[in-house]
Parts: sequence; C-alpha cells; structure tokens
Amino acid sequence: MNSSAASSDASASPSSSSQSAPAEPRIESLSAITLATADMSQAVRFYEALGFPLQFGGPQAAFTSFAFGGTYLNLIADPRAPVSWWGRVIVYVSDVDAIYRKALAAGFKPSLEPSDAPWGERYFHISDPDGHELSFAKPLR
Repeated sequence: MNSSAASSDASASPSSSSQSAPAEPRIESLSAITLATADMSQAVRFYEALGFPLQFGGPQAAFTSFAFGGTYLNLIADPRAPVSWWGRVIVYVSDVDAIYRKALAAGFKPSLEPSDAPWGERYFHISDPDGHELSFAKPLR
C-alpha cells in the first residue's frame, strides 16, 4: 500500500484515540505542607535548629518556607495556632540519630528515642512549638 492510500484510509476511519476516555490524572508528588504557627520566631528557631534549610521568610515574616528534597515545609502565622493533634509529617533524613542529637542539643524534648520499627524504618517523633508532630525517619536496609 502506498503512503497516500494509507493516509486516506487513516482519515476515513475514526481515530482510536478520539474514542477512548482521557487518561485519568495521577497524583505525582507532595509539593509542600503548610503548618500554622502562633509564634513565627519560635517556630523558625525550632526548624532551623533541626537543620531545615530556610528558603524564604524568617522569624519576622508572616510566611516562611524551608526547602528540602524537592519539597517544602511552610509556616504561616495564624492566630488559630497552636493546634490539637491532627496527624504527623514524616521526613526522611540521612541520619535519624544525628537529628535526634541535634534536637536534644537545642533543648527540645522528642516524645521517644530513635528506634527500629517493624515496618522497616528507624524513626523518632517530636512536636514543634505549635504541637505539629514530626517523625524523622530513614528506611532500614
């Protein structure tokens, strides 16, 4: 079959792509999580002491952003903070025990010491000054 015959055959029949449903959108990644704080200065000190790299804002800002691993942890000044427990942010780190030691050195009180979980992670939990719970974890290999 020559190319002109192939193209006229293709134009004569409906395209299979026009008959199929559009692809279902998929969730690709977490861009950021934004946590409310009643005291931006205290919250920024907490996150910086644990090694979160400040990207935008700071102690006097109404909005602060820490960038890490292609995602962001944001803080927003909000008079409704602090919050009661709502869940947990889990952050993967290169060394759980080193982050734990940083927390202790900064005078923070994690809710438990680092431990190995049956689901295959080493982790510990700590709450920020507004009551947001964080888990620092690393997969066990």
